[in-house]
Amino acid sequence: MKLKRRDFLLLLGASAGAVAAVTFLANRKKFTGSDSIFQPIKGPMPLEMDEIPAAQVVRNYSTYEVVDDLVLPEGFIYDIIGAWGDKIGDSRFGYNNDYLSFIETGKDEGYLTVNFEYISPISWLQGYPKVIKKTLPFGEVQAAVKTVGNNGINAFALPPEEEALKAKIREICKEALIDQGIGVISIRKNPDGKWVRTNSSSDRRISGISGLEDDRYLKTTGPATFVFRKTQGQGYIDKLSDRIIGTFGNCAGGTTPWGTVLSGEENFQIQVPEPVYADGTAFDPSKQAFAIGEQELSGQGNVLGLAGNKYGWIVEVDPANPKDYGTKHSWLGRYRHEAVGIRVVAGKPLAFYSGCDRRGGHLYKFVSKGNVSNPQSKANSRLLEDGMLYAAVFNPDGTGRWIPLKPSTPVNPVSPSNIEGKLLTLPKRPDGGVLNAKTDAEVNSFKQKFKTLNDLYIGNAQEKQGAILIDAHFAANAAGATPTARPEDTKVASDGSLYITYTSGSPGGEGGPDKRIFKGPKAESPWEYGWIMRLKEDKNDPAAMTFRWEMLAMGGEPADGGAGFSNPDNLLIDRNNNVWMVTDMSSAAHNDPGDPLRRGCFGNNAIWYIPTSGPNAGNAYLFGMGPMDCETTGPFFTQDQQTLFLAIQHPGEVKGIRQNAASETREFQMRTTDGQKFKQTRTVPIGSNWPGGGQNDPPKPAVVAIRRQDAKPIT
Repeated sequence: MKLKRRDFLLLLGASAGAVAAVTFLANRKKFTGSDSIFQPIKGPMPLEMDEIPAAQVVRNYSTYEVVDDLVLPEGFIYDIIGAWGDKIGDSRFGYNNDYLSFIETGKDEGYLTVNFEYISPISWLQGYPKVIKKTLPFGEVQAAVKTVGNNGINAFALPPEEEALKAKIREICKEALIDQGIGVISIRKNPDGKWVRTNSSSDRRISGISGLEDDRYLKTTGPATFVFRKTQGQGYIDKLSDRIIGTFGNCAGGTTPWGTVLSGEENFQIQVPEPVYADGTAFDPSKQAFAIGEQELSGQGNVLGLAGNKYGWIVEVDPANPKDYGTKHSWLGRYRHEAVGIRVVAGKPLAFYSGCDRRGGHLYKFVSKGNVSNPQSKANSRLLEDGMLYAAVFNPDGTGRWIPLKPSTPVNPVSPSNIEGKLLTLPKRPDGGVLNAKTDAEVNSFKQKFKTLNDLYIGNAQEKQGAILIDAHFAANAAGATPTARPEDTKVASDGSLYITYTSGSPGGEGGPDKRIFKGPKAESPWEYGWIMRLKEDKNDPAAMTFRWEMLAMGGEPADGGAGFSNPDNLLIDRNNNVWMVTDMSSAAHNDPGDPLRRGCFGNNAIWYIPTSGPNAGNAYLFGMGPMDCETTGPFFTQDQQTLFLAIQHPGEVKGIRQNAASETREFQMRTTDGQKFKQTRTVPIGSNWPGGGQNDPPKPAVVAIRRQDAKPIT
């Protein structure tokens, strides 16, 4: 639904006169603030903000051409700062860059920290020899995997006579894990406005194999440390004690006021087993075997014997410290982390918010035991070593509360009948792993058998708390946390409000959202296209145990009451309290006229701007459109707002390299904002050559710096 002006002013505490009024220019709205102008680009879908006479709408949108480039408004340009394969320290710029953090060390210079999330098999396999300038035994290993079938190869346990195959698998997995993790690069802005790298001694990579061969292990804090130090247990122990090899699946994150960066490990379950035993120890590496095919590259941790319970955490890194290779703070919980919303108030405990990006995932809050003294002091990192992790319960009346994930917390799961897809995953006992509860009767039986979380986990007090944090998602399900609609970004505004993007309300094989909370414009359920939620702690206290919530924006087609975008992801709040948002539609759905959820109508993933004051408050304006098959991620402003850093992730993910400028014409059944149907002929490139743009160039994930050509602030 279109955001109502009053709602959005309440969203960030702005008043109607807080900023200069917005002015309309020409047919497509140009809006002018005190120091910024941009004309929204034309997307593939009619929007209410077009202000085009109804008779012209169909004519204006009957044809549309998709461009394999980052398309920006007139007067804006972008520069490539780094792309896959570029040198960083003794390693390289990784793959599928996501969250970006820019910590300024002086005027127009500082450290840019970049997350590298995962490998897109088609484009990575095609591009690797061209970009990295060496070959890997892809064909031989693919043939070996094909002979064993869909379950893949347990390379970790291959016998000595198959050592040659194991070595080839290890080589591929090491290279794939090198292309994941975190990167730190030093940059500065030249007098001409272009950002360039300065290659300082702090430039470095923290990859998926850091520590494997170079002694650059990651550290850990909190109760999970006591589980990692076990020498005997129910499951697999890697014999590394509390040392950790690498980080991967690094999606979104957050930046602290004291100059450290937090990186969330998201879809780690693709590379190592996610389930654990009651004592918190991992499943054997064989449970996530290695597989490689034309569209798959999984189980990368298998051949290396990585312990699954050491992945799925928040990693803290100090970009300015070249010897810092990251610390995983276990009090923040192990689950499929997206962003980190950070609230730091002097005299109060720290409050860190994060979502578990899975269907049926939860919203979490960590509250530190100690209080903040100086928000800029790096001593605040120590506050992450002790506290409590809570999971959110949302009530249909707009209230909510936080459940502590500790042994004494009662077992009280949500009934599957209230969940889209009627599936709730619970800790399986006495075996380890996961119980799929599909009926209310199964949940009631579980509640009768287990009274508190203490009954579900074993060990001494410290080990038991560690096991709960390691198994956070399933422990939260047992405790009755609300299953939600894939929570992705969590951003804290200047007034203490928390904004959460929920990307998709559809159910899946691991669960779905509570349908009493996540509804469409007319209370439809499921609703695929996503929401933005505002959450306000009672008494505005970071440590409050109750809160209020409301939905403030809804994705979907305007004809159905949506705002014109689909699947909102990362959020950015600028200095004028306006909202910038990027989208995360499934790559396979882009420009697909046959997509059953009609996501193809929305075109490529995009960047949106939402003013929060003046006559256009709450309207969504299309600022940019990404290249083919990509996801636009990680928006981050410089302090002077003259540069918007943006990560372009997985261009060419579906079709790979665009060969010989190939494109095709597709027909779409579109609708005007009032529901009038019309046919659109859309020209769509097949694959991508971005960012090089040359014929048959391999697509490469890259980080860009967006700026105005007149050097004025963007906002």
